[in-house]
Amino acid sequence: MLLFAAALLFHPLTLPAMNSEKPFTERQAERLAELRSLLHEHAYRYHVLDAPTIADGEYDALFQELLVIEGQHPDWVTADSPSQRVGGAPLPEFRQVTHRLPMLSLDNVFSEGELRDFAGRAAKFLQYDGEIAYVAEPKLDGLAVELVYIDGVLASGATRGDGLVGEDITAQLKTIGDIPLRLRQPVAERLEARGEVFLDQEGFKRLNQQQQAAGKEPFANPRNAAAGSLRQLDPSVTASRPLRFFAYALADPGQFDLASQNAALSFLQQCGLPVNPLSRPCAGIDAVVAAFHDLTAKRDALPYEIDGMVVKVDDLALQKRLGDKSRSPRWSVAWKFPASQATTILAGVEFQVGRTGAVTPVAMLEPVALGGVVVSRATLHNEDEIRRKDLRLGDTVLVQRAGDVIPEIVKVITENRPAEAEPLRMPLRCPSCGAGLAREPGEAVLRCANPLCPAQRLRELAHFTSKAGLDIEGLGKKSIEQLSAAGLISGIADLYRLQPEQLAALDGWGEKSAANVIAAIDAAREPTLGRFIAAIGIRHIGEITAAALESHFAGLEQLAAATKDDLMAIDGIGAEAAGSLSDFFAREDGRALLADLRAAGVAIRPAPVKKGGALASMTVVFTGSLSQLNRDEAKKLVKEQGGQVASTINQKVTHVVAGDKAGGKLKQAREQGKIILSEEEFLRLVGR
Repeated sequence: MLLFAAALLFHPLTLPAMNSEKPFTERQAERLAELRSLLHEHAYRYHVLDAPTIADGEYDALFQELLVIEGQHPDWVTADSPSQRVGGAPLPEFRQVTHRLPMLSLDNVFSEGELRDFAGRAAKFLQYDGEIAYVAEPKLDGLAVELVYIDGVLASGATRGDGLVGEDITAQLKTIGDIPLRLRQPVAERLEARGEVFLDQEGFKRLNQQQQAAGKEPFANPRNAAAGSLRQLDPSVTASRPLRFFAYALADPGQFDLASQNAALSFLQQCGLPVNPLSRPCAGIDAVVAAFHDLTAKRDALPYEIDGMVVKVDDLALQKRLGDKSRSPRWSVAWKFPASQATTILAGVEFQVGRTGAVTPVAMLEPVALGGVVVSRATLHNEDEIRRKDLRLGDTVLVQRAGDVIPEIVKVITENRPAEAEPLRMPLRCPSCGAGLAREPGEAVLRCANPLCPAQRLRELAHFTSKAGLDIEGLGKKSIEQLSAAGLISGIADLYRLQPEQLAALDGWGEKSAANVIAAIDAAREPTLGRFIAAIGIRHIGEITAAALESHFAGLEQLAAATKDDLMAIDGIGAEAAGSLSDFFAREDGRALLADLRAAGVAIRPAPVKKGGALASMTVVFTGSLSQLNRDEAKKLVKEQGGQVASTINQKVTHVVAGDKAGGKLKQAREQGKIILSEEEFLRLVGR
């Protein structure tokens, strides 16, 4: 059966005659509802069940009849009508959408040993002695999206973006036949489904044939083709491409009284969303290993590309207890397939200076095709890796795409080494500013300690304006480099002092583009606390960690006054992040940057203060070993009930929860007259 969009775009319509002046009768209204119901049903049978019950021509005839009725009476067109799959008018730009719940990325493992380490950490965190059940799902190589249904009708759809904010691609997603415009079973509330948009191999082949026939460059791989198709401002272009979709999760399965990930997948399928048939429950980690080997054996025969297997703790209550780290959940991991490999020549090395001063060696390779793309550069990680692999210029090297993504050198083919090959050496001084390089204790990277290093400043500026920062439209990496080379900016605050006439005078700019960029900069003068902290590029502080800080502190002043211990008491913030944040506010260059931004007119919007909850007026310290919860779970309960958590006994502390073998903190709390609670008393207090 032809896709709706394909039928419209490539087949001439032979429409039955109808009297456009005849008013809608009850019979005609019933026929319109019947057509929509039939088309939804046949689309479900074709796209989800892969078991169509009518021929292509019959489907097309029903669809054309629907178009005629709706064309004559456009006020009868509904959001869930099959006609809405064709795509509307081209969009001027993509609108940003904030996900109600973050779309986190997954940590990767590459071996059975690493998978068992993941399972061991989960069991230890949960203090769980039994066998944890999992669900194993193929990891498609596509683009993650979120679909939002309101009262059963598709209301919006967005890309994952940075996990917190994505792009509104509702019009584009509506063109994908696998995605129902109306759910098959009533859902009288908000349903947020997450899944992967992809191209199967046959669709990818057809699309590249179309590209070449039109004199355009073919896509490098199915993932790039899928992503490029979804990011077309003209939805009709998306409609012409054979995109597919599999759902893999509900953003909030708890709202539907589901107990497991496996039940959530069944629920999604009952709603009419396609779920990968190769997803399967696993009674324990041994079953997960068996599932991975089975999937590996099937990989080459599948009609679409996968790059591994996603492993999820099945029990949703255990998922909730495990919770999330700053960028990834503790209850799920991606077990990647062995990487694609090829041999080539190491022709040179380039040393890049990052925004935190880290100097990273990058290998310059003779171009080689690898996993569907041409690779000419690969990471060398650090000095220790170069020495361990004994890398030399002119070597023949084995290159792989780690997890099918990041090119890296696996080893040297020493028998092919030329006699004149010279060992690679790390520089003694920063390649950008000439300052000395040093390795901090416990680190493998060399760093430039000069905070005024031009390369670091340039990277900081590019990060500040990027999607991971304040997402200032029109100021990408190349534009930042151009402004820096022209002497218009040297620090972040300089962005807010730019004038439109300065930009308009640059090569490739005009008055309109200059005005647009100035408007985008002005729109970024009052960022939220979380976006601002993530944007200024403090080491170890990413978007998710910054969001956790925003939910805890009322404003920048309160955050700057927090001690390292205060910061470590926040869920998801460890010693490295807390130390880095404290150091930033203590350093002269950090204080100078904030003062310069204030002088340039930047004002941070304070985070809303959360009120209410059983512990709203309490600050709690935990000491000793807890038997029914681990420490992170206990802290999370305090936060959920509106309270604060501290790690030391101070004047703000109101309650101390004492577990087994409580030590000096308990004694100190008694001396200061704090309220002492047992673990059982604490659990009763929070309703557990």
